[in-house]
Amino acid sequence: MPDMIRAGLVGITGYTGMELARLLANHPCMRLNMACSRAEAGRRLGEFYPFLEHQSGAEVVISEYEPRRMARECNVVFLAVPHGKAMEMAADLVNEGTKVVDLSADFRLRDVNIYEQWYVPHTRREFLPQAVYGLPELYAAEAARTYLVANPGCYPTSAILGLYAAFKNHFIEAEDIVIDAKSGTTGAGRKGVVPSLFCEVADTFRAYGLGKHRHTPEIEQEISLLAGKPVTVSFNPHLVPMNRGILSTIYTKLANPQTTLDDVHAAYVRTWAGSRWVRVLPKGSLPETRNVRGTMFCDIGLVVDPRTSRLIIVSAIDNLCRGASGQAIANANLMCGLPVETGLQLAPLMP
Repeated sequence: MPDMIRAGLVGITGYTGMELARLLANHPCMRLNMACSRAEAGRRLGEFYPFLEHQSGAEVVISEYEPRRMARECNVVFLAVPHGKAMEMAADLVNEGTKVVDLSADFRLRDVNIYEQWYVPHTRREFLPQAVYGLPELYAAEAARTYLVANPGCYPTSAILGLYAAFKNHFIEAEDIVIDAKSGTTGAGRKGVVPSLFCEVADTFRAYGLGKHRHTPEIEQEISLLAGKPVTVSFNPHLVPMNRGILSTIYTKLANPQTTLDDVHAAYVRTWAGSRWVRVLPKGSLPETRNVRGTMFCDIGLVVDPRTSRLIIVSAIDNLCRGASGQAIANANLMCGLPVETGLQLAPLMP
């Protein structure tokens, strides 16, 4: 059996770090070799996360981040740290010849000016040309050849996969696209802040970041490439009282009002016929987040409304697995020469 791929993880304490540790525990070809957190340095990972006891990775002792040591002891490193911090870490590691999957937004946007409008000044812009946007269905070949993958955001993953076949088959206009998306509370992070407390999120439902959410330019970047021209979308996120999941309802305008549901559904099925994880539901069925929980699946449902000449696309993903950590492992698989699905053929967590 070939040597196990040694993985490093910087940022073990957040939900994406937690999910990465969970998924790597059962990966057949990749093992967690280093886990970094300044606050938790010195603790054994199985002690910090009791669910990992008697699992692969439980014996790892959390350490502070040292780029040269990590590069020496790891073949691939996952950066589950905030934007602004990841760019420097990624540069250090890539310069040492280590492959990096960055879960922050630091290398997702190809235009540095747009990045700086929405985030912070970019100090490692020279690495942007080699960074691959890590949506495997679109960029698997590029990911397999690079040392730096920018892991997509959770909302953009849901939106782009939902819209891809509609643009590919020229069903919709590039104007008047509204993305109405709902996310579980893990999408807000693991920090102990008042808006994320149980009593603040349970038994309520709220919108946030309307017109200014940072995932907007990421969605527009990839949708514009699909459309072949600049596209502006109205992206409207909401927080719902559940742990995991994203449900995106995407309102588009049909290019031809005579298009039928049969036309659209058949084209979606053809487009995604070879996909391991995108599931086009039967006509009349709509996705539910519980059917993708803990997996890499993206379920897509379709409605054609002839009265308004709209194609309504509904997509559901798990924000932590498909929208973050599982997708990061898929990209690492590609970078390390493994089949993309290695360790990720997961059944949904039911109920």
